[in-house]
Amino acid sequence: MENKMVTMREIAKRLNISVSSVSRALKDHKSIGLRTKMRVQALVKELGYELNTTAISFKNGKTSILGVILPNLTDGFFSSAISGIEDCAGKYKYTVLMGQSYDDIEKEKSLVDAMKSHRVDGVLISIAKHTTNYAHFESFSKYNIPVVFFDRIPNIKNIHYVACNLFTGTIAAINYLFKNGHRVIGMINGPEKLIASRERKDGYIEAMTKSRLKFDPSLIVNTDLSSEGVYQATRELLNSKRKPTAIITFNDYVAMDAITYARSQKLRINKDIAFVSYANEPWNNYTMYPPMASVEQFPYLQGQKAAEMLMELINGGTRDSGFKQIVIESQLAVKQPHKLKGR
Repeated sequence: MENKMVTMREIAKRLNISVSSVSRALKDHKSIGLRTKMRVQALVKELGYELNTTAISFKNGKTSILGVILPNLTDGFFSSAISGIEDCAGKYKYTVLMGQSYDDIEKEKSLVDAMKSHRVDGVLISIAKHTTNYAHFESFSKYNIPVVFFDRIPNIKNIHYVACNLFTGTIAAINYLFKNGHRVIGMINGPEKLIASRERKDGYIEAMTKSRLKFDPSLIVNTDLSSEGVYQATRELLNSKRKPTAIITFNDYVAMDAITYARSQKLRINKDIAFVSYANEPWNNYTMYPPMASVEQFPYLQGQKAAEMLMELINGGTRDSGFKQIVIESQLAVKQPHKLKGR
């Protein structure tokens, strides 16, 4: 018996009761008397029986597993988002199966296949930065697996998603710099085809236009978000004919790389050149040269809302009522008072 997996049938045989009675006793069903429940529980403990929840869930059509595909967990934004997802999943007694694409499209595709093979009940996805073909995501519908995108969302109309309003966040960032004396403002943006990059650019153009400032396309430089790419973008902006007095960066990590390059050029950070970024990472409070302000994108709330939406889809709440889309308002977090030198 020690080398053999204990089954419900074995427990039922030993107690001279039916297998269904054992099953109901293990689920604490009200139809089973207390004495029978206690006998079952005692034998289960003695034999070391483990309830095969996967088999039971499969029989009920669910595995109680949520899949999560995101770029990189070392990014503070996604770590916080995962906390929101897991807190929500725990309330529904769901387990989270997570995979990191590391911003690699092929890795992202293999994770999609893995989620399908594990028969997850639903998937939360933040796409890789260079993903432009979405066929691998569409394959989930063949398995009747609902999908909710969050933060980095694909350029598809008919999807469920949760995102932050980066358009208004960018306008707030430009207005902040304008009020502090800046008239030539550069932007280090992300990959051009990423929706989040487009929203930043659109907000930049809107704010510059309303402030009656000249929109100069050369002051927006797209990068692949790598350190080398950011160094090159910063160099390009600082060497441009209309040298900016302030630069808005794609996120706090990009800001740190841009600041590192600016310091290598003997520029005084947030004096000779000011920086504003996105994400409002907590570690900004502990760095020697943080950006002057950062757009808060509420990652925990995004993760939580996305998980809640997915649970609703799994339980049939919105699957037949169109596509649900939530946009959370961003908020500019000012790190310290700032005025442009000489004003």
